[in-house]
Amino acid sequence: MKAVELYVQGVGLVGPGLPGWAAAQPLLVGRQNYEPAATVVPAPMRLPPAERRRAGTAIKIAIAVADAACSAAGVDPATLATVFTSSSGDGGNCHTLCEMLAGGDRLVSPTRFTNSVHNAAAGYWHIAVGSQAPSTSLCAFDGSWGAGLIEAATLAAASGRPVLLVASDAPYPEPLHGTRPLPDCCGVALVLTPEARPGHLAKLALTLEAPQPASGCADAALDALRQAIPAAQALPLLSALARGEAAALRFDARQALSVAVEVTPGSTALTGADPVVGAAA
Repeated sequence: MKAVELYVQGVGLVGPGLPGWAAAQPLLVGRQNYEPAATVVPAPMRLPPAERRRAGTAIKIAIAVADAACSAAGVDPATLATVFTSSSGDGGNCHTLCEMLAGGDRLVSPTRFTNSVHNAAAGYWHIAVGSQAPSTSLCAFDGSWGAGLIEAATLAAASGRPVLLVASDAPYPEPLHGTRPLPDCCGVALVLTPEARPGHLAKLALTLEAPQPASGCADAALDALRQAIPAAQALPLLSALARGEAAALRFDARQALSVAVEVTPGSTALTGADPVVGAAA
């Protein structure tokens, strides 16, 4: 099978003990010890104040990392096709809807319903940036990161246009948390182009394979995070980007598939201020 090639132009990251892409790079390359800490989700400043209050954590973290990746890539977000992938969607909103439907007053507010659909984060993003570009929202349970990567590669190759890939997860409250235990929220975003552009961070060559063990992280604590939150399965790729090194990686994509990714470093050092900053939402 011929590999599909993509080029990484920008990265966004927020997760437990990973407050942003620039701050996370010393941890990803082993220059600093990774210490788990509660995720601080930046307020999604692209949203008007009223929408910012209504949006749940799952939407806020997706928009935060999407904005960070676009800022790092120096691109107009309105021009980008998007792929949003999440293993669970907005667990907090799902919990509230279940409570309402189990109670005496079963009327659901329009805002609750709007935020319950799986493409809510994509809808908020495209409205906020004024984009009419194509968008796909998908879920593949624990293989959602790998499935999103395949979808983004397919879209970029078929359309010949840049794609913004956003993977994010947020935990459910109890009692659903006991069945689907995600310890915290995490978001990763990549701006990907089908052709090399000045300043690209790396080239990715993707092929599909029969199921193979997924790549892990050298740091035990980071690998525990990778295994605990589906969006954090991107960490081995982010580590390769931070190191500026070639790597051969594999990710679970569900449905009896793995996606193999050959990483070739680009020519740009990963330095500069972190675009993901701000107060907690």
